[in-house]
Amino acid sequence: MAEYQTIRTAGGVRTAEIDEGLRTHMNKVYGTMSIGMLITALAAWAISGLALSTDPTPYQIGTNTYLTDFGATLWTSPLKWVIMFLPLAMVFLFGGMINKLSAAGAQTFFYTFAAAMGLSISWIFAVFTDFSIIQVFLITAIAFAGLSLWGYTTKKDISGWGSFLIMGVIGLIVASIANIWLASDAIMFARSILGVLIFAGLTAYDTQNIKNTYLAHAMHGDSEWLGKAAIMGALNLYLDFINMFMFLLQLFGNRE
Repeated sequence: MAEYQTIRTAGGVRTAEIDEGLRTHMNKVYGTMSIGMLITALAAWAISGLALSTDPTPYQIGTNTYLTDFGATLWTSPLKWVIMFLPLAMVFLFGGMINKLSAAGAQTFFYTFAAAMGLSISWIFAVFTDFSIIQVFLITAIAFAGLSLWGYTTKKDISGWGSFLIMGVIGLIVASIANIWLASDAIMFARSILGVLIFAGLTAYDTQNIKNTYLAHAMHGDSEWLGKAAIMGALNLYLDFINMFMFLLQLFGNRE
């Protein structure tokens, strides 16, 4: 934050330029994230349309709800494990490749990842009612907007939250993998509550971090680096939103 103060006291014209650049940078972050969310929603909806049917098939999963052959392959065969862990693998791959990618290449990778995430979460249309999915999405959007706004405007330094929140995410991943075999409702309930709290904290933390990162590097004038930083910021906020949405859906979603 000391560097931030230096920038702001360097002169009125420079301050205005930095502030304008920050607004442009944050608009790019939120805009890229929003496009990614739209791609995910469309991919999940389109895939579920191919996977679900009201016509009787050997794969009945609910009242007047059946899986097509495509749906059975997607969600009941060993392929489901590939689909489940594909987004996680892509996140690690993206982190390792970001320095080698151009800003345009990073953006393309992000949109590809968003489509893969849509494939991975398309099962929610088979489990939850459409109304509850929309309802929980709107609740998540309102909560996300408030948390991100607070992270952007607060004068409190919350950078110290990062290590604890990342440890919480690792714990959630371990608990999720363990519960695949344990199938414990109690663990699922506790994991969902903790997941909401952890990703709520990460939303505020990541927003402040995106802002501070821009302010710390804006004077260098490296537009290519700042372009990639915006994509990484969009990815972090996208993951915060998606995970908070999924945990809230598990808590409050109405099942078919």
